Amino acid sequence: MTTLTEQIEIKLEETQDELLQLLEELVRFPTVSPPARNTTEAQLFIQNYLEHLNFKTEKWDVFPGDPNVVGIRKGTDSDRYNSLILNGHIDVAEVGDDSNWTSSPFQLRKENKYVYGRGAADMKGGLACALFSIKLLTELGIELKGDLQFQSVIGEEVGEAGTLSCTEKGYTGDFAIVMDTSHLNIQGQGGVITGWITVKSKQTFHDGLRSKMIHAGGGIKGASAIEKMMKVIQGLQELERHWSITKSYPGFPPGINTINPAVIEGGRHAAFIADECKLWITVHFYPDETYEEVIKEIEDHLYNTALADPWLKENPPEFRWGGKSMIEDRGEIFPSLEINPDHPAVVRLSNHHKKVTNEEAVIGMSTSVNDSGWLGRAGIPAVTYGPGQLEDAHSVDEKVSIHELLDFTKTMACFIADWCNTRKERE
Repeated sequence: MTTLTEQIEIKLEETQDELLQLLEELVRFPTVSPPARNTTEAQLFIQNYLEHLNFKTEKWDVFPGDPNVVGIRKGTDSDRYNSLILNGHIDVAEVGDDSNWTSSPFQLRKENKYVYGRGAADMKGGLACALFSIKLLTELGIELKGDLQFQSVIGEEVGEAGTLSCTEKGYTGDFAIVMDTSHLNIQGQGGVITGWITVKSKQTFHDGLRSKMIHAGGGIKGASAIEKMMKVIQGLQELERHWSITKSYPGFPPGINTINPAVIEGGRHAAFIADECKLWITVHFYPDETYEEVIKEIEDHLYNTALADPWLKENPPEFRWGGKSMIEDRGEIFPSLEINPDHPAVVRLSNHHKKVTNEEAVIGMSTSVNDSGWLGRAGIPAVTYGPGQLEDAHSVDEKVSIHELLDFTKTMACFIADWCNTRKERE
């Protein structure tokens, strides 16, 4: 008698071309972000695919022209058996000058052991494989006792938190897999938050008065907001160095928790003393930290920096943190995610990975970020596990190994059938 793993392998071998055709269909949709607002047709395709697999679906606009799609296939004994969320983003990175590509970014090209196209690795490959793994189980007649939920979300490439929108609507589960690029490693992540720091004068002065501000006896208690921002940047550098010495987390090289002064905007005209300056920063933090904790550390440190300067003491920096879109808000948040290697779902996923690939699963931390932190923040145990390598994501001639796609599909099918047919652990 053949095992389920063997049945899946045989079925996938017979239908491999169909899997690649599905990926080809998804790559054909130019869901580039930015500019975004272009995912409706792709999401309708996924919604239709899910409904043909007996999912009940919901679609709603997170932004006009960018809807989320969530499908749920109820298990036959939902109250007693584990539920599972499969999460992935439908948007892809911008292409730039497509003349640098060997072929059209939105026409899947198969060459040797790889397929090429925008989103092949990040992460339409993961979406296609997960959808196809469900199709395989359906065609094999495999019963699922627990609920299976599929989330196709928008906006991950520009911090638009389509996954956050899912959790805000109450979608939850006993475990979640974000099928983003991880080279089939099981991963958690650090976090990222952006912020705007503003230094602003209460008064505006003509350029001709600068000499009265900087020389003794000038009589004007004023300052350039740009020059005062230099002190703020120096304060951030001091805090960054302090973090690199005092903080660490297993799986991360020292000092990866950085504060990057990414963009600076200031002044109104060459004939004026700059009365306002804004600094856009990107902050990386460790998995055992929340963005609220990191925000407080930065604000406390900069307020103390301001107290040491007579002008900044009276004109302290102002802060605006995060946002739900780099396009709309010029800000984003990616919460961190810790993983428990001993969680029953992680153990089972690792076991199925080994059975399929004949290699031990690598459990660790990603150096990148994705939406998995939003699921963890909602109290859902989660990991990132998907095909493709980070160096191929966002690249010209983006590619993914066909072998890796097949291994991922088999692993997902086996894990779904196992986890959704495992009784919930009652506390």
